[in-house]
Amino acid sequence: MEFSIGAFVLYIVSVFSLICFTHGDNFYKDVDITWGDGRGKILENGNLISLSLDSSSGSGFKSKREYLFAKVDMQIKLVPGNSAGTVTTFYLRSMQPKHDEIDLEFLGNVSGSPYTLHTNVFTQAVGNREMQFNLWFDPTRNFHNYTILWSAHHVIILVDGIPIRDFKNNEKKGVLFPTFQPLRMYASLWNGDSWATQGGRVKTDWSKAPFVAMYRNYKVDTCNWSGGKPNCHKKPWWSYEVTGNRYKQMRWVQRKFMIYNYCDDVKRFPQGLPLECKLR
Repeated sequence: MEFSIGAFVLYIVSVFSLICFTHGDNFYKDVDITWGDGRGKILENGNLISLSLDSSSGSGFKSKREYLFAKVDMQIKLVPGNSAGTVTTFYLRSMQPKHDEIDLEFLGNVSGSPYTLHTNVFTQAVGNREMQFNLWFDPTRNFHNYTILWSAHHVIILVDGIPIRDFKNNEKKGVLFPTFQPLRMYASLWNGDSWATQGGRVKTDWSKAPFVAMYRNYKVDTCNWSGGKPNCHKKPWWSYEVTGNRYKQMRWVQRKFMIYNYCDDVKRFPQGLPLECKLR
């Protein structure tokens, strides 16, 4: 990976804005509602956010701070009923044109069908690493916890503490990995009926609007900094590995509930699967 002078300066500036151990405990302190013209609301003394979507607009919010390596948790209750066409998101993204991004997108469903969790990892503005899962529970009845664990070794996505995806750092073998751009947390609810539900075949039924998703218990555990470098080794999540029972849990989810894996899509990559797929 090549580091430009501009990127290095941005990195140093970001470090000084990130020197902290952050524990999110109140949305008033931790996030800003960024769009939606009142459709995004902080409720219950800062303990809950409601995002809504109607035919005019969706809504969204973002964290006040950026992070360079972190374990980020959010509890979400998704849009109930016929949510076809809606996209509820929770993700991390850098601000640079050649951005890094770690995506969780929940694709709405026709009533009675399972929700789809769409995941992706972008490095230097290159994604194409989609993995999709049908959730094995009804995510609209109760809040469930979704975790992005981002260290120098892995990007691991967990649902209710169960790992479902492990994207390893294979930079030494030529695979780009998000290692130097700080990321900010974003969340949103928007209309994606051009692609979201059954490839866009099922459109949003606006007679069901407004669609509402709820967020709570946003928590971030990030690195302490000293000498301009992250001091993460004392964080339990820094050394988290998907081994033993954790690996068995991940394989259970992938075997029973994964509905798309870019590493299995040979038609999409006629010149050969991405390098990280060959290193599995």
